[in-house]
Amino acid sequence: VQLQASGGGLVQAGGSLRLSCAASGRTSSMYAMGWFRRAPGMEREFVGAVTWSSGNADYVDSAKGRFTISRDNAKKTVYLQMNSLKPEDTTDYYCAARSTRKLYGAVPRTGYDFWGQGTQVTVSS
Repeated sequence: VQLQASGGGLVQAGGSLRLSCAASGRTSSMYAMGWFRRAPGMEREFVGAVTWSSGNADYVDSAKGRFTISRDNAKKTVYLQMNSLKPEDTTDYYCAARSTRKLYGAVPRTGYDFWGQGTQVTVSS
């Protein structure tokens, strides 16, 4: 599975951005796709993810109410709509795909097999 992320950029605090992640290759094996971010010197942080079949979604607490993940199965693309952006959201964002399933359609926060390149998000104050 190959992942291509796009949509990052510079936005003022309170603004919005939509990130996209297009999947190609053996996408039939994907169970979930997620977004992560990592600031310099920090560990990678789970932002949110969605399961392909059921569309169940999960978010890190700091993203709840501001970020929304959606997927377009036909386009094999996952979107991360980010609203009410804050300067602390500034960093590189990465999309990832996981093939291993979880029981009951649970949304995984770990165990992702495939990673796209990062896309930079900068939120100015």
